[in-house]
Amino acid sequence: MVRLSYRLLAVGLALATSVALLADPPSRKGQPAASGTPRFEVTIAAGLLDVPKDGRLLVVLGPKSATAPWRSAMVTGPDAMPVLGIDVRQFAHGVTAVVDQRAAIFPIADLAHLPTGDYAVQAFFDWNPDERIPASPRFPPVPGTLYSDVRRIHLDGTHSQTFHLELTHKVPPEQTPREGPRVRFVRLRSRLLSAFHGRPIYLRAGVGLPRDFDRQPNQRYPLRVHIGGFGSRCFVFPRYDAAGDGMVVLVLDGAGPYGDPYQVNSDNNGPYGDAVTQELIPYIERRFRCIGKPYARVLDGGSTGGWVSLALQIFYPDFFNGTWSACPDPVDFRSFQLVNIYASPNAYINRFGFERPGMRTTGGDVQETMRYECQLENVLGRGNSWTMSGQQWGSWNAVYGPRGADGRPVPLWDPRTGAVNHKVAEHWKRYDLRLVLEKNWQTLGPKLHGKIHIWVGDADSYFLNNAVHQLDTFLSKANPPYGGTIVYGPGQGHCWDGLTARQKIEQMLAAIHKGADAHAKPAPAAPGQSNR
Repeated sequence: MVRLSYRLLAVGLALATSVALLADPPSRKGQPAASGTPRFEVTIAAGLLDVPKDGRLLVVLGPKSATAPWRSAMVTGPDAMPVLGIDVRQFAHGVTAVVDQRAAIFPIADLAHLPTGDYAVQAFFDWNPDERIPASPRFPPVPGTLYSDVRRIHLDGTHSQTFHLELTHKVPPEQTPREGPRVRFVRLRSRLLSAFHGRPIYLRAGVGLPRDFDRQPNQRYPLRVHIGGFGSRCFVFPRYDAAGDGMVVLVLDGAGPYGDPYQVNSDNNGPYGDAVTQELIPYIERRFRCIGKPYARVLDGGSTGGWVSLALQIFYPDFFNGTWSACPDPVDFRSFQLVNIYASPNAYINRFGFERPGMRTTGGDVQETMRYECQLENVLGRGNSWTMSGQQWGSWNAVYGPRGADGRPVPLWDPRTGAVNHKVAEHWKRYDLRLVLEKNWQTLGPKLHGKIHIWVGDADSYFLNNAVHQLDTFLSKANPPYGGTIVYGPGQGHCWDGLTARQKIEQMLAAIHKGADAHAKPAPAAPGQSNR
């Protein structure tokens, strides 16, 4: 069966060690494809674009039963669909873009390797400069994305074939989701981010209100800032957050110009940390009757949210009163997953000469390699580079890395070879949370006492436990003592938390009440002075 051969092809090639990254073809028509390989000519229907756009054009080949292959372009592993990508400049109605054997491709090394059979093919054009999260089954598609109808085709590898795809659909402008009795959504134009990017940039957020919010109009509430996993949209509001439990819950949004912005200041994304703390949170606290004091603000999140919540607490130590961070992204860049960015010569190959794992099961089996993951991101990213993919590795690079002369993030490692640029790694040091703490502990230590709480599984799927152990080695001996908690789950994988939702809320409220008591006490008098 075609489906069976397709799955076996994906499984077998998932372990490939080479990445086929060929030059983007110009937009042209009428030239034959190489013998035995398909060629896709893509056009745009009239009326979809007001002006020509630069962007990334992708063609996805799914199994013949697929209903929307473009929404599954990010799938990896045995079910990975072949994806082809090229850059297109000034794409518009009347222009034909050609996607053929010269395009970047995933998960196979060459378009000629596609087996004969039936496929569902679909094209989409990603041009939105403000949201770099590609199509995903989990989240709403990016506004403005153009896509074609699904076309059922039969590939015959014995001769050349040309298929025409027309982009006839456009994802509509962003719509504010329907609000519930205790759920609100906010879209706030950021002065800081708009000035950085030279165009209007908006902060989006979901807000969960306590049960008694409408019944007690004079009551003021603490604020819990929640950050979800990678690319989590604030529109997909976590159910348990909506309860509030005596707190207003603010859910941050994970879409930015280069993928997830990680809510911190960066050379490429702009001053997200300042925008969140100086613009968004003050706005939320005014609008939703929050206490508006540092003792009444807490943070939590998992995975990406685990790193972001910890980073915001560290970078703004006087603004928040504690973080509850689960399975955080790498907190020590000597273990950036399994790469020591300061010493490893190559991201794809380890010191023993083998392909470096990127993901594992709790039993230790390798699910993906670094090269495999970056191969997909190279196809999705403009310039055939993972740095512009909007996905995990690209997002990290945009947040932590410098901005290049071309206006794009400078890659920490070469997209093709994996060779690490250690000069770029120097710039990353400002986001190495263990290093930041170690260098500044005499100042940060007293401000962070009792505020850091971390949980991680010791069989984390992405090896994130290694970096937590390194952070723990420093914090356990830090002077003054950090007074927090780091807990490991033996045999537990990614997203292990260690606390129930109720236990976490109780710990947060206890910290807030303790902070309120301290805030209510008069400041100690200076020598020779009286508080009376």
